[in-house]
This record gives sequence, structure tokens and C-alpha cells, in this order.
Amino acid sequence: MDIKNGESPIPVISIVGGGSNSGKTTLLEKIIHESKRRGWRVGTLKHDVHSFEMDQPGKDTWRHAQAGADIVAISSPQRIAVLERVTEDQPLDEVISRIRGVDVIFTEGYKSGNKPKIEVFRSAVHQKLFCQPEELIAIVSDMTFDLEVPTFGLDDTPGICDLIESLYGVKPRKM
Repeated sequence: MDIKNGESPIPVISIVGGGSNSGKTTLLEKIIHESKRRGWRVGTLKHDVHSFEMDQPGKDTWRHAQAGADIVAISSPQRIAVLERVTEDQPLDEVISRIRGVDVIFTEGYKSGNKPKIEVFRSAVHQKLFCQPEELIAIVSDMTFDLEVPTFGLDDTPGICDLIESLYGVKPRKM
């Protein structure tokens, strides 16, 4: 992420929609599968306006947090998790700055964020688009729109990933 050292910034694309049951998570799962098929390393960031609990009551890391630790980390041979106590919602760019070593980051739930967006629109659930066309790099829908924004079908993840490749140059990292 350090442009001074020759690394380009990691593209960040927000998957948005008009509320619960819009199809954001389902679409993101499909995009992740297609991205992994292409060899991309993928980071995701889910925004939750409610409080969430990743740790299980009674477990060691939960007990550490309950005792007052501001940052609790757990590590195994398969994964690492870091939980940090904050006093307010953190800006999207602040959270993204902590994600490294991936080719692309997809966010879910950052409707008002400043990142390029792909809006999911299902005619059975929505009345109108949530975003303004200038905020969107694509619409994913079961209908067409008369806008200058590419529209993809709900299952056209190869087309969506082709667009991401063409716009942001996302390619698998060389190891």
C-alpha cells in the first residue's frame, strides 16, 4: 500500500444495496469465489452498525477482553484474528489501512463510503437505486437500466471480475 516504495494502492470496491435481503452477501460470496478462481488474494470488510461479538463468552480471548484488554489477538497455524476496542465507528480508510497482502478489498455495508460501488438491485425487493449513477462502477440486477453504468445479471460474476480487472488492473500477486 506504500506508493513511495513502488507498491500501488489496493483497490477497494463496496458492494451496496438498499437494506437487508438485498442480495449483497450472496453477490459478494459469488464474487469471492470467482476472484479466488482467478488467483486473486481477497480481503473483505463488513460494516455493522450494531455491536457485534466475535468471541465466545467464557473463552480465553473473551476473558482477556472482559478483563480490560484494549487489543486481543489470537493466532493459530491457520489464521490470526485481532479484536480492538474502539470508542466510535472508525472511518473506512482507517480500517482499510490495516488490511495488507491482498489484491483487492471488497466492503459490504459502507453505503455512504467514498469508494467505488457495485449496487445490487433486485426488482422484488427494491423500488429504486440507492446510489447515484456517478458513485457506481456497476449495477447487478435482474433488470436493465437506461444509465451509463454497466449492468450485470445476478450470476454474472465473471463479467463483474472482468470489469474489475479492466478498471483497476487486478491480477494475481506474484509470490
